[in-house]
Amino acid sequence: MAIQLDLSDIGTRESRLGSITGYAGDLKDLARRSECGTLRGCSRCFSQSSTCLSACALSQLSGIRDVAVVHHGPAGCSTTGTQSFRVTKQVAKKRGIENHTVYIGTDMDENDTIFGAGEKLADIVRTTYRRYHPQAIFVASSCAAGVIGEDIDSIVDDLREEIPVPIAPVHCEGFKSRIWATGFDISDHAVLTSIVEPPKEKRNTINFKNFYESARPEIIKIFAEFGVKPVFLYANATVDELRHMSEARATVCICGTLGNYLGTALEQEYGVPYVRSINPLGVTGFETWLRAIGKAIGEEEKVAAYIARERAIYLPKIEEVKKELRGLRCVIGMGPGYTFEVSRVLQELGMEVAWGAAWHYDKQYDNGKVPPSMDYLLKHGQNFKASVADQQNFEVLNILNREQPDLYLSRHPGSTVWAIKQGFPALFVADEYMIFGYKGTLDFAYEVLNAIRNRSFEKNLAAHVKLPYTKWWYDQNVDALLEHPKGDTGADQQAAGEA
Repeated sequence: MAIQLDLSDIGTRESRLGSITGYAGDLKDLARRSECGTLRGCSRCFSQSSTCLSACALSQLSGIRDVAVVHHGPAGCSTTGTQSFRVTKQVAKKRGIENHTVYIGTDMDENDTIFGAGEKLADIVRTTYRRYHPQAIFVASSCAAGVIGEDIDSIVDDLREEIPVPIAPVHCEGFKSRIWATGFDISDHAVLTSIVEPPKEKRNTINFKNFYESARPEIIKIFAEFGVKPVFLYANATVDELRHMSEARATVCICGTLGNYLGTALEQEYGVPYVRSINPLGVTGFETWLRAIGKAIGEEEKVAAYIARERAIYLPKIEEVKKELRGLRCVIGMGPGYTFEVSRVLQELGMEVAWGAAWHYDKQYDNGKVPPSMDYLLKHGQNFKASVADQQNFEVLNILNREQPDLYLSRHPGSTVWAIKQGFPALFVADEYMIFGYKGTLDFAYEVLNAIRNRSFEKNLAAHVKLPYTKWWYDQNVDALLEHPKGDTGADQQAAGEA
């Protein structure tokens, strides 16, 4: 489906990509159901936890330097801004720059939800511009604004005649999608429709979509080898940098789930090549990613020379540590952009993936193709038990109890805490660059060794913590839930998703 930048809102991942949040089975079955059209999301009769898509959308936008985010909703919704503000300031300080982005809530009350608060919103946007002089303003809706049908599009259109900076509506009502990664797409859409300008000249830059640019110096150094300069998006990017994204030589990302919409749209609208590759995690991922970049910018020889030089330094060290990792069994719980990538890295390092739990699953990306991470695993004959569960810890703990792995890995700290309480070593893969490149892969291997060798904390904590999960729950017959009788129409999958 073509991306439509003439509209102010976009379809959810469920409607655009056939994404789901409930499934249990294995990789090959998941792929088969995707191909033959029988894959459908399973509803749960109980949901323990999840995340709001507005947090994903607004944390991305509030990372842009010197902009204003006006969140039209009750005061409680604006708590999203506290995390965004903290992260933005910390990342900016690390770089030695100042980010004057402001996050404003309109504090909708009962009167507003009955009679509407359009004029109140317009006044707050005017005051925000007058007081802070931001380089751009994002006017975001909330569940409350969406329920009463507040017309933020018309309000923004009127304000554009008064305020001389880009203003964009951001339709990020939390109830519109169960897949919070839809928020990433919504933030990209707002930037593309309000800030990005048609190209005037070609620049020697590469658009680099990431979360918090923690490996910024390393990536600048790597890209300099190929004669290009990365523009990091969106944390601490300037509005001027965003305007010129259409003039870049290519677009790449650290995570396909994060960067797919932006890359596809820039390619579709402005002809900027989007590097569709597995993530640069592990040796295979990093080399595949680099070669794809080299091909996109016409610097394949320089990339090959860099790879040969770095392989000579790091591969012997990685091969040595692999001897101590071989045979370890792992369970993974992450977003799909990392579950199906980290699983590949674990197997590269000689470990076994006992189970992979993804917080959602995209049947396809906006180009209509299977996500590269899944495509790679299937083409290389990989298969392991898998489930799709949007941070449902009660399901993860059942899996851990059944599989008894040597290690649990997650990108969400709340999930790792529960695994540790069960007595399992857990590794919080917080930094998006934790397994980036040769050095990152080597460091990650040693992190795994540290986690499995030092288990006294997990054992002591598990001995003194009483978990809320009963023996009845742990004794559930998971195998029965995972069976898919021949010719099934989804009933068994429904049962598995509700387990």
